[in-house]
Amino acid sequence: TWAFFTLVRPSPEEALQWRDSLEKLLQNPYGLASFRSFLRSEFSEENAEFWVACEDYKKTKSPVKMAEKAKKIYEEFIQTEAPKEVNIDHFTKAVTMKNLVEPSPTSFDMAQKRIFALMEKDSLPRFLRSEFYHELIK
Repeated sequence: TWAFFTLVRPSPEEALQWRDSLEKLLQNPYGLASFRSFLRSEFSEENAEFWVACEDYKKTKSPVKMAEKAKKIYEEFIQTEAPKEVNIDHFTKAVTMKNLVEPSPTSFDMAQKRIFALMEKDSLPRFLRSEFYHELIK
């Protein structure tokens, strides 16, 4: 099934709130799309893609589907030389791999928190200085 929805441009006031909260930015479909476009321009979109994949994964109810999604996320973002490998430390990678022996909704939590912190510290400040963002707060 295809979901079609229109991205509603946020008010400048709403967009200004994103300066204080990466979470608010990522939860807003327009903000997420704009942030991803910005990350794509910096060749670092895999971080946002990983975050989105983890959010989707955590909502998965079926153990079979959860195992399938866990394998896909691992192969796409976590394993060494993955096509969209995210930058996480060895300890986080090891914990995540251990968690995947029996996938649960929290399997990727540590890795997701690390990537969130990385986006908050590095990508968000650059996004807030970018044209992508300045267009939204005019």
